[in-house]
Amino acid sequence: MKILKYLSIIFLISNLFFLNSCGMYKKVDQRTMPDGPEAKARKNVEEGRGISLGNIGKRGSTNYEFSSSNPMWRSSLEILDFLPLTTVDYSGGIIITDWYSDNNDDDSIKISVRFLSNEIRSDNLKITVHKKICDRGLNCRVNLVKNSAISSELLSAILKKAAVFERENKKKNKK
Repeated sequence: MKILKYLSIIFLISNLFFLNSCGMYKKVDQRTMPDGPEAKARKNVEEGRGISLGNIGKRGSTNYEFSSSNPMWRSSLEILDFLPLTTVDYSGGIIITDWYSDNNDDDSIKISVRFLSNEIRSDNLKITVHKKICDRGLNCRVNLVKNSAISSELLSAILKKAAVFERENKKKNKK
């Protein structure tokens, strides 16, 4: 029993000695580190860490599009800005409002806008309107409103605004 205890202590000490001598934990002074991606890549290549300098500053074939550059997205947010929003997910392509009631507390609507594509076309947006009708705040029913005037008006307003944003972007890019 004593031998096992001594062997385990010797084993632990030797492991600590070997792990510490590997140099895995090297102190680095950040003041001596190079600034900028080119300098860091050059230092990594000099130290043999394997970053290629040929890819620095070059653009790949990936096209990143952000929400601020998408006219459909921008116009939808601008048109729906009077409504409280619960979900706004650019990567998922959906905007969902909270329940909204103008004056009547018994009736409220909820709107969801789903983006099927970034092109400015009416078939690339799916606008769904739900209406909640309550009896004095109790016994609420939620119904999908098909072919509502609200969804067609929203679709028209969003497309018009997106076309304006698209023209502005083209004018900016020509300059």
